[in-house]
Amino acid sequence: GDSVITVQLTEEDKVEDDVVFYLVFTGSTVQHCTSTRKINPGSLETISPGHDCCETVKVVLCASREGHPVLVVAEESFQFVQDEAYDAAQFLATCAGNQQALNFTRFLDRSRPPAADVDFLDEKVALAFRHLKLPAEWNVLGADQSLTENIPRETLMHFAVRLGLLRLTWFLLQQPGGRGALSIHNNEGATPVSLALERGYQKLHQLLTEEEAREPDSWSTLSHTVHAGDYSVKHHRGLDVYMLTAEA
Repeated sequence: GDSVITVQLTEEDKVEDDVVFYLVFTGSTVQHCTSTRKINPGSLETISPGHDCCETVKVVLCASREGHPVLVVAEESFQFVQDEAYDAAQFLATCAGNQQALNFTRFLDRSRPPAADVDFLDEKVALAFRHLKLPAEWNVLGADQSLTENIPRETLMHFAVRLGLLRLTWFLLQQPGGRGALSIHNNEGATPVSLALERGYQKLHQLLTEEEAREPDSWSTLSHTVHAGDYSVKHHRGLDVYMLTAEA
């Protein structure tokens, strides 16, 4: 989800300015309808929806004009695939609270990837986390909430801060257990807050310590979503397109 889709119109489909085009994505359990913006008379642009599973869906391009019936202009198939970012998000979500798995992730820290790679990883994994269907009882600290804060342990928050993943840290802060994770020490006696300070991650430290800290700028923050029952409407401010998602 959240990739740019370009639609190339054929000569016979290039029509007057008062015609509005929509893309309708129909999956097995969810349907999305996105508005488009015209780049030029022959090209449209929109944002791909974040889908609930990896599958091939039907996409229909519709044309709407006031006082006229909606026309189906073209049909195509569109495949949602499971990429590395999705795998990483799913692994991390499943391993919340699993000490063996969280300690295993620490080897990533030894290779210290370049800043550009970290930024790319942060954006992709945070976006994948947003599209995951997390269980209602999911918690940043894992399933076993009987653990007291005095027991030293590694957390997902330690992982995100150690790698300097600003957007993922923000996402985790908004989840159950996110704020509580800030005061938990690991086996070296470090909290996520002290880790950020020790590594010189000023923006990250600010994010963790300031009450009014704003969400970090990213592709995903260009969008705003409103939920209502089985429906949600998302506005992507960057392209000024809207997306209606409904459970089928």
